[in-house]
Order: sequence, then C-alpha cells, then structure tokens
Amino acid sequence: MSTNSHDDQDLVNGPGVGDSEVIDEEDQFLIDPEDIQGVKGALARYRVMAWVVGILLVVLVCIGMPLKYIWRDGRVVTWTGIPHGWLYAVLLITAYDLGRRVKWSIKWFLAIMAAGTVPFLSFVAEHFATRNVETTIARSEQAAN
Repeated sequence: MSTNSHDDQDLVNGPGVGDSEVIDEEDQFLIDPEDIQGVKGALARYRVMAWVVGILLVVLVCIGMPLKYIWRDGRVVTWTGIPHGWLYAVLLITAYDLGRRVKWSIKWFLAIMAAGTVPFLSFVAEHFATRNVETTIARSEQAAN
C-alpha cells in the first residue's frame, strides 16, 4: 500500500524528477546556461568520489573485515579503512557542492550521506543523483534554446 507522494518521489529520483503529475512546472529547477559547465564539473567530481568511496567500503567490509576477524590480519582494514574515512569527507564536500548547484533538498543530501556508509549503496545513490542532475541539465539546455 504505497502512495506516490512528492516526498517519496524526491527520495527515489531526487527533486524535480518523476511523474509530471506529481511535480508542478514551478517546482522544476532550471540551471542558468552559464552555470551548466560548472554543474557538469561538480557532477563528475561527485561521481568519481562516490565510486572511489564505494569501492573502498566494499573492499573494507567484504575483504578487510573477514581477514581481520577470522584470520587476525588487519592490514586491509588499515589500508582501506583510513582512506575510506578521509575520502568519505571529500565525498560529502563534493555532494554538497553538487547539491547546492542543483538545489537538492536536505533529505536528498542526507540520503547521499547515508549511502556512503552502506556497502554498494553509494553506487545506487550515484546512479539516481546522476540521473537527476543529467535530467535537470537537459531540461535547462532545452529551456535555454
């Protein structure tokens, strides 16, 4: 028994993406034409960081943790856990930069923050964030022409 509310749509697709019946025209954010290149750069930085953080987390949890707790070898945890922690902070900065440029809601940003802490979820969040931003860019380019 699921309802298709505007808030649910934001969490799945990001703000501004989804059924045209759910989102009014005035709710759709458009990027200024001179800002589109900056948004594309911010998206590229975010995507790289999401993948790097996601891969490090998967290696940490799926390889490092079993090695540490079953075979008492903590090297993989050290060599992936510390970089994951620092790069997660960089991911948050890149996500904030991108979200600020495309006017993401706080719920969307919190979902991306959480995704960096769950194995494989950062890849899902990156997919939806990329789809949202690319849709916003396409809509903005179409409106500019």
